[in-house]
Amino acid sequence: MQILLVAATEPEIGPFLQQNPGTDHLITGVGCPAAVYQLSKRLHQIDYDLVIQAGIGGSFPGAFGLGDVVLVKEDNFADLGIAEKNNFFTIFEKGFANENTHPFKKGWLENNSSLLDQIFIPKARAITVNTVTDKQEQIDLLISKFQPQVETMEGAALHYVCLQENIPFLQIRGISNDVGERDKTKWRMQDAIINLNDELMDLFNMLNS
Repeated sequence: MQILLVAATEPEIGPFLQQNPGTDHLITGVGCPAAVYQLSKRLHQIDYDLVIQAGIGGSFPGAFGLGDVVLVKEDNFADLGIAEKNNFFTIFEKGFANENTHPFKKGWLENNSSLLDQIFIPKARAITVNTVTDKQEQIDLLISKFQPQVETMEGAALHYVCLQENIPFLQIRGISNDVGERDKTKWRMQDAIINLNDELMDLFNMLNS
């Protein structure tokens, strides 16, 4: 199986790469524009059987504990829309796009690969944003609109590109912080990265067995 391992930054998958230096991987840079471009470019150069995106993410209140690892089932571009009168409307709600036009299903980018049933990692609903959330009113709005569990800055880009290209994919996240918490002393970045890379090791062993 030809697998591409993708991350926004190298430290997020550094421990895995140190033990598996020959792994075909791609560091896209932070954010959706970089992820969409870099991933699309690579997928047009090489035919992969599976793309795995790995990185850290934030948990919404009560969803997951710091250091947990989750497998994202569905994702969304949560800031693609219209801000109006202290509310937010998606492009689907305003009629600029159909929520069921491929690759969307009811406005979401779903991963329906049978691989998810073979991987015993908690499944999560994620949203992807271009600006990391810190204000409580913004957090409340996102929860009301999307009922998310995890926030990242690249996840929906992976789902969008791979669904468009019909390539199986997985998005795995280590929870480093609570959404809105900007005091880095309260983050568990290293725990999230270590646990994430341990799960990556197990996953690659399973896929190559």
